[in-house]
Amino acid sequence: MTYTVKECFYTLQGEGFHTGRPAVFLRFSGCNLWTGREADRETAVCKFCDTDFVGVGPDGGKFATADALADAVASQWPSGREAGGRRFVVCTGGEPLLQLDEAAIGALHDRGFEVAVETNGTQPAPRGLDWICVSPKLGAPLHLKRGDELKLVFPQIGGAPDQFEQMDFTHFYLQPMDGPAATENTQLAMAYCLKQPRWRLSVQTHKMLGIR
Repeated sequence: MTYTVKECFYTLQGEGFHTGRPAVFLRFSGCNLWTGREADRETAVCKFCDTDFVGVGPDGGKFATADALADAVASQWPSGREAGGRRFVVCTGGEPLLQLDEAAIGALHDRGFEVAVETNGTQPAPRGLDWICVSPKLGAPLHLKRGDELKLVFPQIGGAPDQFEQMDFTHFYLQPMDGPAATENTQLAMAYCLKQPRWRLSVQTHKMLGIR
């Protein structure tokens, strides 16, 4: 298959369990819950997305094979013995599981990468993933009900976090919804985590640091 990538870049993971960890971000184009066009936001299932995942950016591309895709990811990782550390790639979007498959995961493993995915959970996960982070969007069918990390943007209309607590995840995070009410949403998320300590607070540190 051809993989369409919005952008591919080296940075620090800004949120969730792996906050602060160096990673290559592989952002696939396209999503099944919103077209990415502002004109369609109000009628989309997911109305609060803050990411541009439309088309191909300057550091993205179209890759005809899994090996070509994996080579592009590997080219972003620091070279030389002094780099150290296990290679880590975060496959995100948009919705990465519309494109990410076992062939791509295998090619990334062949190049020494630990492969993580950040998904809305509406698609089945291919075999071989090393880390699965699900960020449910209320109103969308949730197919993936197990993984390493559940990261819920909070608050969302239509449900409370406790509806997810019986699912098979190791870590549970609340991430305050960005936007005009970000400060209020952060206070609400903090209060909920203090009341229900199964949940931890995830903040978007990359925005605070001014990095991608």
